[in-house]
Amino acid sequence: MRKYTPYIFLLGLLLCLYGTLHVRSVRWDMTDDKRYSLSEASKELLRKSDAPIEVTLLLDGDLNAGFRRLKKATEETVAEMNVYANLSLTLPSREGTELQDSLGLQPIIIHEREQNGKTAQTTVYPYAIMQYKGKRSVVTLLKNTRGLSGEENLNASIEQLEFAFMESLHLLQQTETPRVAIIEGHGEPDEAHTYDLMSVLSKYYQVDRGCLVESQKSKDRDEVAQRPINVHILDGYKAVLVLSPQTAFSEQERFVIDQYIMRGGSVLWALNGVQFSKDVLQREGFTPILPLELGLTDMLFRYGIRVNPALVQDVQCLPIPVNVSSDPEQPNLQPMPWTYAPLLLTSQGSPITRNMGQVMSTFVSPLDAVGGEDGIEKRILLATSTASRITATPGEVNLNDMNPDLSLFKYEYVPVAVSMEGSFASAFAHRMMPEGITSDEAVRKSSTRTRQIVIGSGSIPLNETQKGQMLPMGYDRYSGMQFSNRDFIANAVLWLTDSEGLISLREKSVALRLLNDRRAHDKRLTVQLVSTISPIAILAIIGGLVVIIRKKKYEK
Repeated sequence: MRKYTPYIFLLGLLLCLYGTLHVRSVRWDMTDDKRYSLSEASKELLRKSDAPIEVTLLLDGDLNAGFRRLKKATEETVAEMNVYANLSLTLPSREGTELQDSLGLQPIIIHEREQNGKTAQTTVYPYAIMQYKGKRSVVTLLKNTRGLSGEENLNASIEQLEFAFMESLHLLQQTETPRVAIIEGHGEPDEAHTYDLMSVLSKYYQVDRGCLVESQKSKDRDEVAQRPINVHILDGYKAVLVLSPQTAFSEQERFVIDQYIMRGGSVLWALNGVQFSKDVLQREGFTPILPLELGLTDMLFRYGIRVNPALVQDVQCLPIPVNVSSDPEQPNLQPMPWTYAPLLLTSQGSPITRNMGQVMSTFVSPLDAVGGEDGIEKRILLATSTASRITATPGEVNLNDMNPDLSLFKYEYVPVAVSMEGSFASAFAHRMMPEGITSDEAVRKSSTRTRQIVIGSGSIPLNETQKGQMLPMGYDRYSGMQFSNRDFIANAVLWLTDSEGLISLREKSVALRLLNDRRAHDKRLTVQLVSTISPIAILAIIGGLVVIIRKKKYEK
């Protein structure tokens, strides 16, 4: 056996050399939250890269502990990505500064109080620039959610690093821009009030707008006739958006949308459950509310959801300016709570709304899930607070109702936005094909696995205008606060069109383990002494025990 020892030793050296040359990185992620691991969707996306990927990290300089943690997490994420693709990471330089200026990146100003009581100001750029095949994309590293503390925002940013990088890489790898459609022809908001929505979606999609039914005048008389509708008119669109319609859909239109869903299409419904007039409310101070008949109730009920013809009031709401002066010539505008404009809570159990702040809304209708045994997976995305009230129709909304009886607000977490995923049953499964439809195939009675989102308000995806200027979605011009409407709608459409599973990366959770600052400061000296002396003491004890054992052993 001894004569074979040199050969065994040589074989071991060859195996070590082979492993060094062919294994780029070997890591075992022993953490509970798998913070140092990439998902299979990310690995597959990285393996598709057939060219080098350059990442320029602009987050550098004199950073505090929180941003140093964010920078370290970013570098670790890029290092893990480098295992599955050819990535290179560079830190800021003069070229990086030029990138900041050319891309118009806005810095973050950090104000910190030092131990001597003085306030220090630091400017940081929480961005990374990803370049692939001559194309460039900006990765925003810091997610600043209103209502969260600085530590919680930094932790949420670390959780979203993988999604942020994979989203940018997915956009860079796209050779063809997917399309989404916005349905028109039913009194939907004009382009001025959907301007920000179009801007948000244009980053990912080609957005088309149009009517399903094209009207034409008859040659012999002045009647308006409808051209036949091709049932495949929506094919080719990754998703269809139905935004705040005010008039009913025809049976032909409902059939086209239904069969689009049956062929695997995805739809976002943003529907009002009641009919009201903002102009009458502003002019008269009150407006009647009636059920809004859109012809979609039976259709949505078949899919597993119902938009109730009612309005939700919530104590957690936006303020509006109200004139409290008795002199009409000297108005005195004071902010008063407007319970018909609830600030909606977001669910942490969905990748669409995880780590997202409140969503602004007005005139919201509650939703009911129906058909619990249909196999459809339903998740609540938006809900009211713990003090809500439901106003049934017919009824009235009155501006004088600024001090309602809070004892009537007994409902909690009323759902107003729901996502649905599964195989849906057709609303035309046992009906004949409507007249005016051109189709060469039979009615499909059930769908392939697909997704839908229903929102009980048409106001959430819309933006306001002020003096001819378009405001962002979710921006309240009276309080000057920005809410999370833009992120909610963008994530909702991404979820509807996500065939690679990238949106699921937003579900990644990293436990936030914060120190007690006061206790750490009071016991700082004790911790330092224990941390310094205890290792030496342990080694001394072990050494002493070894000496005693050896002495007793060899004294015999």
